[in-house]
Amino acid sequence: MVESLPNEVIPVPNVGSSLRGAPESLRIKQVEEQVSALRTSVICAFNQLLDLKDLNTGVHSTRLAEWGMRIGQELGLDEAELQNLEVAALLHDIGKVGVPDSILKKPGKLDDEEYALMKKHPEYGWAVLRMLPGFGRAALDILHHHESFDGKGYPAGLKDTEIPIVSRIVTVIDAFDAMVSSRPYRKGLPHEEAVRRLIQCSGTQFDPVVVQCFLFFAQAEMATVFAAAGTSVSSAL
Repeated sequence: MVESLPNEVIPVPNVGSSLRGAPESLRIKQVEEQVSALRTSVICAFNQLLDLKDLNTGVHSTRLAEWGMRIGQELGLDEAELQNLEVAALLHDIGKVGVPDSILKKPGKLDDEEYALMKKHPEYGWAVLRMLPGFGRAALDILHHHESFDGKGYPAGLKDTEIPIVSRIVTVIDAFDAMVSSRPYRKGLPHEEAVRRLIQCSGTQFDPVVVQCFLFFAQAEMATVFAAAGTSVSSAL
C-alpha cells in the first residue's frame, strides 16, 4: 500500500482549467477523450492484476476479448454492448483475486467447501467493478457469466434470454478456452473433443446461437486458436 506523507496533498488533474476558454464542442470532445483514456487505463490495470495473480488467467482473458468481439459483431451487438463485452471478456475472472491460491491452483478435484468459494468469484468481480462509474453494466455481465442456458448455473439461476447476451457469449468462449488450454496439472483437450462438448451442451449449458457463431470461425482458424492456447493441432489430434 502506498502511504502519503503527513499533510501531503495528492494533486488531481483539473480538467476544467485546461479547457477553460475553448469552444464548447472542443471541451466536450476533450473530456470524452480523457474519460475514454481513463476507462482504458482501468481495464489494462485490472488485466495486469490478473497477470500478477496468474499469468494464464491474464492471457486467457485477452484471447476471450478477441473472440468475444468477433462473436458480438457477428450477432449485431450495438457499440455499447460491444464495449461491455470487451470489458466482461477481459475481466470476467477479476473476482478470482479473492479466491485463495490453494484453491485456484489445486491440481485435484475441489471439495464442496472449496467449490462453494470458487463459485463466489463472479460475485466478487461484480462487487469490485460496480463501484466504478461506467462499469455497472459490464459488472452485471461478469456476475452472470457462469449462468447456464437451462437455468442450472450460478449465482442467480437465470435461463435463456434472462441471461445477458454478453454473459452468454463469455460463457461459451470461456468454456472452450478452458477445455483446450494446457495447464501445469493437465493437458488441454483435443480440438475435436472440445467442439463435441460445446455442441453436446448447446441448449443446456450454452446458448446454441452463440455456439454456432463461435464454432464457425473457430473451426476455420483451428491452428491459430491452438497456438494461442499453448498447444498445436497435430499434438492435440
